[in-house]
Amino acid sequence: MDELFPLFLKLAGRRCLVVGGGAVAETKMEGLLRCGGEVRVIAPEVTSAIRDAASSGQIAWEQRSFLPSDLSDVFLVVAATNSTELHEEIFRQAQQQRILCNAVDEPDRCDFYYPAVVRRGALQLAVSTSGHSPFLAQRLRRELEEQFGPEYGFWLEEIGRQRRELFTSGMSPESRRAILKELSSKRAFAEFQARQNSAGEVSRSKVYFVGAGPGDPDLLTRKAWNVLRSADVVLHDALVSREILSLAPASAILRDVGKRCGAKSITQEEIHALLIGYASTAKIVVRLQGGDPLIFGRAGEEISALRDAGIDFEVIPGVTAASAAAACAEITLTDRRVASQLIFLSAHRREGEFERDLKSLPQAGATLVIYMPGHDYERVARALREAAGLAEETPCLIVSQASTPQESIWRTDLSSLASAPALPAPALLIVGAVAAAAKAEAAMAVVGAA
Repeated sequence: MDELFPLFLKLAGRRCLVVGGGAVAETKMEGLLRCGGEVRVIAPEVTSAIRDAASSGQIAWEQRSFLPSDLSDVFLVVAATNSTELHEEIFRQAQQQRILCNAVDEPDRCDFYYPAVVRRGALQLAVSTSGHSPFLAQRLRRELEEQFGPEYGFWLEEIGRQRRELFTSGMSPESRRAILKELSSKRAFAEFQARQNSAGEVSRSKVYFVGAGPGDPDLLTRKAWNVLRSADVVLHDALVSREILSLAPASAILRDVGKRCGAKSITQEEIHALLIGYASTAKIVVRLQGGDPLIFGRAGEEISALRDAGIDFEVIPGVTAASAAAACAEITLTDRRVASQLIFLSAHRREGEFERDLKSLPQAGATLVIYMPGHDYERVARALREAAGLAEETPCLIVSQASTPQESIWRTDLSSLASAPALPAPALLIVGAVAAAAKAEAAMAVVGAA
């Protein structure tokens, strides 16, 4: 095998094609988006995450099989299907058109490989085995993560700031190089760590998982309000309202770590690194999440990461979207006459998992609250009929942006759910007899419907 040439590639604004719609294709899509690539997915069926990315405009998805013409004006292509024959065709076509190609798990059909990467802010450490052993690359990545902690990302930010100042100082190139060399030395790193640990900041720091509620600042708990007003750093979801973010001090660092922030995305591991890194330099770090952080969020994974790193934390619960939606529609989620059970579900699952969850549900006497239903109501309706066995006349209620001035609701039943409008996120779906009691004007309240 020829020796590989290592490089870091700029993808911003370049057209990238992913052929395939499974879990592997989803991972490749996320990586390309994170680097600013213009991503198009070709596949007859895709995961819910790919479908959501297409619905939100982050990518283009064409629901069909691959055609050679799909490679027109493409910078690189990733083949992530189960068909060796299709991968061979894509690779051959890409070679003819001088397009970079990666066929998953087929080194002979790759112009480039995906390395195992350690990300510490702007610092990236990549490990490649030229396709010989991805497991070895992953082991080495874990070892590098232990050796180069999140503090390296913050140190690099400081070096970058000082470098920019040096280039505008009028200093001679020789003197500038000498200073930059010293700034990146082990001694300089030790001094950086000492500064961050001075005055016992590390021991006094704490991470607060704060529920931002459904959007109305008045629905914040008093404790959430007080903690947010004292925050040094706020890592928030994309859909947290500006009114709530404005409660943080002007001096606080606000960083959007939501999964919907534009065309770029952030991995869960990067969020863990930010939490740990900021906790080592700030006294109060707020992880601000919509609704309640313990319901359909990633708080469990983030809590585990903080425990492993020895970081102190506290959870401040919030009003979950289900309660706000019920209040908006003037219904109860439980009613001893028709619904003695309340079941929370998420439609934002990998393909088949949502349907699998529905098979174990009762067919009567329960209210289903489906978080993150997306806009593919036809798929949701089909699953509720076929997997859950619900009747066509089952009442349904879609509530969008509950508790905010933009709140809107749409009342329907299971037989007509597929034709419901795509209301703005965040939205949820209430299914069951209690939905029939929604206020009479609900069917007309579709402010902001797409």
